[in-house]
Amino acid sequence: MTSIVRYLTHPQVQIDPAVPVPQWGLSEVGCARTETAAKASWLANTRQIVSSGERKAIETAEIVASRLGLMIEIREAMHENDRSATGFLVAAEFEQVADQFFAEPHLSIRGWERAIDAQARIVREAEAVLARNRPGDILFVGHGAVGTLLFCHYAGHPIDRVHDQPAGGGSCFAFARDGRRVLHGWRRMEDV
Repeated sequence: MTSIVRYLTHPQVQIDPAVPVPQWGLSEVGCARTETAAKASWLANTRQIVSSGERKAIETAEIVASRLGLMIEIREAMHENDRSATGFLVAAEFEQVADQFFAEPHLSIRGWERAIDAQARIVREAEAVLARNRPGDILFVGHGAVGTLLFCHYAGHPIDRVHDQPAGGGSCFAFARDGRRVLHGWRRMEDV
């Protein structure tokens, strides 16, 4: 039986405009959702947990790892698309820029990392882990934009925000390690 690879996005975060976005942690809601999901049967065969180096992803991974008795591996290059050129944006403005990011993947929107570059980076990171060919399921823990770019790659879709995770984060998609066939698209972590 082939191993299943899952990509889980961190759920809700504690937004603080005074703190750099990569340093935001999970909110109480995000922690509670992750605690609930960590008890789910879909994680039972997980043998590797690989996380982005951003605090919110690490906190999500740590909750799951603690429940499963596993260590986490942190891969710094699994970070969210680089948006440091703009820093924090209020919700409406962020959504407009994110729409442009996905709609124009070959352009740097307001100084953000280009979607094609972010996609190449996240695919490279995932494939480096998969190449080790260790037994058991793998859980990647990361972010919505790069997760969507990874999903588009494995599903064979062009980059498009129509394939983005549901609002609120804390969503998961899965694919078979052998053949990289997508098993299901985004599902809320409580519904996997």
